[in-house]
Amino acid sequence: MEILQNLSLILALLFAACCGYQLIYVLLPFLIRRCPQRRAEPHSFAVLICARNEEAVIGELIDSLHGQTYDQRLLQIFVMADNCTDGTAPAARAAGAAVYERFDRVHVGKGYALEALLERIAADYSNGFDGYFVFDADNLLAPDYIERMNEVFSGGHEIVTGYRSSKNFGGSWVSAGHSLWFLRESAFLNHPRSLIGSSCAISGTGFLFSRRVLDEQGGWPFHLLTEDLQFTAHHVLSGRRVGYAPDAILYDEQPTTLTQSMRQRIRWARGSLQVIRRYGRRLALGAAGGSFSCFDMLMAAFPAVVFNLASILCNAALTVAGLFEGLGIRAFVPALTSLGMMTGGFFLMGAVTMLSEWKRIDLPAAKKLLYMLTFPLFMLTYVPVSLVSLLPCRIEWKPIIHHSVRNCNPPCAKRQNAL
Repeated sequence: MEILQNLSLILALLFAACCGYQLIYVLLPFLIRRCPQRRAEPHSFAVLICARNEEAVIGELIDSLHGQTYDQRLLQIFVMADNCTDGTAPAARAAGAAVYERFDRVHVGKGYALEALLERIAADYSNGFDGYFVFDADNLLAPDYIERMNEVFSGGHEIVTGYRSSKNFGGSWVSAGHSLWFLRESAFLNHPRSLIGSSCAISGTGFLFSRRVLDEQGGWPFHLLTEDLQFTAHHVLSGRRVGYAPDAILYDEQPTTLTQSMRQRIRWARGSLQVIRRYGRRLALGAAGGSFSCFDMLMAAFPAVVFNLASILCNAALTVAGLFEGLGIRAFVPALTSLGMMTGGFFLMGAVTMLSEWKRIDLPAAKKLLYMLTFPLFMLTYVPVSLVSLLPCRIEWKPIIHHSVRNCNPPCAKRQNAL
């Protein structure tokens, strides 16, 4: 019993030591002012979109790219229709994109599709481009998105990420949970990192990298389940900092059902563990050598929920031991205390993010308050997600069906139509 109690305390202290610094991140945007961006220079950009059966949404993304305030003569849109069985390719061509098609049932996933797309572009466009944007087919962009990203790119950052919002925040408590999580990543992880000169992290979609980055990495050699995290780890280890454009707003579509959400997050959790296996030792050595970016990347790659899962298992063992010792209802006190602290922490995380980004979330106030309350429940579903990701079962990339923005809730649809 005493051993289990000590173990529970050690886990709590370890979690605080590894992740507690992120509490300081919450304060930094209120304490440090952003430096003004220098005058942006014109750059030619290739837009990379890998789409699998995205006929319903691909045209809307291309339309939002054509509606950018950035000089359209400097933008070229490319789509890789990847193992499609619908009308994605003709829909993208009709919208004005250069379209390639790929049929490979062995090498499945966004990383392989990106690799093939970049190879085709290199063969057909020998002069290349100054930079390359990566989007998912379900994304939509604020009209000045490219312009704002180019400002940070012109300031010397050869990899840039932006502010990730949601097309369907109010679709369900699940999509709201995902949306709040990504808003937190933007506002209270990447923004503070940029303020202190540390490297930000790429999260899924909506990022930009230079031609020199492309040449140095040799195309797109990132094929783990979370190729975005792998890409970031690779460049953090090379000493390159990922920049952040807080005013470059991208709208992403989130899963609305728990089944879809958990399937996606299980893949993310397994992919994070793959990154840890491949890069963890080098990141730890870099952190030991004084690189805060390496330490921060290591913490980003290692799912914090794993700590919580270990704590739950430890407290469950404490409860069982207490029952055997005849403690009765008191045996449940450690587990209930741990669960209460975890839930309270998740609530504060969601509440701070919601209140901070209140004006940027196009929902009625009642729904915003409701989703602040459901966010802890969403985060607690990471416990089974973490557990499954640790099991020795095969986890593969599977597409999630996306829907037209016209299926969003009314406030979100109104916001997008204004774009």
